[in-house]
Amino acid sequence: MPQEKGLIYKNKPLVRNGDKIYYGDPADKYIVCMTIRSTKQEGELELPETVQIQVISTDPNVSKRKRIVKTAEKEGLFRSIDIAEAWLKRYLRGNE
Repeated sequence: MPQEKGLIYKNKPLVRNGDKIYYGDPADKYIVCMTIRSTKQEGELELPETVQIQVISTDPNVSKRKRIVKTAEKEGLFRSIDIAEAWLKRYLRGNE
């Protein structure tokens, strides 16, 4: 039986857990955590409005406090995902 892959965005996993969206492969050196800070109502839909973006090191030898290497807050989920993808690509290439 084939294993279900889940949601993939630009060849990286995208997983939502409550108000947090994780982007990237946990086996890589970095992942991105996007936290939905506020939402707005559009008809029957509740859409993310303000999103905090954090690039996080997956190195278990780094203290939890130092694992967050870059952070910002943006308006809108789509813009946040685009920024997250660009940042993750840059950090994985080693061009911090």
